[in-house]
Amino acid sequence: MSYELKIFTGNANRALAEEIAQYLHVPLGNAEVSRFSDGEVFAQINENVRGTDVFIVQPTCPPVNDSLMELLIMLDAFKRSSAHRITAVLPYYGYARQDRKVQGRMPISAKLVADLMEAAGTDRVLALDLHAGQIQGFFSVPVDHLFAGPVVMIDYLRKKDLRDPVVVSPDAGGVERARAIAKRLDAGLAIIDKRREGPNSAVAMHLIGDVEGRDAVVIDDMIDTAGTLIQAVGAIQREGARRILACGVHAVLSGPAIDRIKASPIEEVVVTNSIQVAPEKRAEARITVLTVAPLLGEAIRRIHDEESVSTLFV
Repeated sequence: MSYELKIFTGNANRALAEEIAQYLHVPLGNAEVSRFSDGEVFAQINENVRGTDVFIVQPTCPPVNDSLMELLIMLDAFKRSSAHRITAVLPYYGYARQDRKVQGRMPISAKLVADLMEAAGTDRVLALDLHAGQIQGFFSVPVDHLFAGPVVMIDYLRKKDLRDPVVVSPDAGGVERARAIAKRLDAGLAIIDKRREGPNSAVAMHLIGDVEGRDAVVIDDMIDTAGTLIQAVGAIQREGARRILACGVHAVLSGPAIDRIKASPIEEVVVTNSIQVAPEKRAEARITVLTVAPLLGEAIRRIHDEESVSTLFV
């Protein structure tokens, strides 16, 4: 029996959901997500979803708690509306950085969010560039984990006419991601030795690798306050790099991020639309936004058609 495919979204990134629906040649589902006067989230599904294969596209991006509550309440609404299967499509997973205890008496909030999503009714999760791969193990439902860098950014970087390129990981945790992209670009690899002083603050100690006279591309999974990025750029500049570009899948861009990027020697910042970036931010901080709609759309199609998704796990 074939179940009808339906795409729904909340308020976090409607533009991306519309692109995905267009890629799949299906209309975006009719659902209303609003607020009561006291701020409570209200969700109403305005069409029949009984027995359908539902995909909810909802990055839990800033405002993180509002986006997360929208997702949880939508999951509950679809579960109570007798959808055949509900898949939470998370272009960005909020709370992902709290994936372990780094000190005593701390929560593991990424696991808590996974528990909440399962309790709300998700049958499957489709995620993009999780901050830590072990988050997949926080779920007891199937998780498909996609990577935007090798699929979306490689082609763009190949067109940049990079001279003797070197891919730079801004910390030890991102080495695997940087190595995968360096291999596909036939580029060198460098690593920043970083020591974190506290949340949203980092100090780059020194650079491991050769960037002198070369075009450096800093690769990270997200750009939040841009503190890590700017520290890395400072170390790269001191070592004599010719050009510096930066790539981050998730453009959180909170706090002083835009001002820091504007004042830096970064030639261009390449991100995806996993989080919607305001046009004024793009112009101010030399930001180029690439779409992940075809990648997510293709994964959704394969999941719906019961085909392999593993070929997208590059």
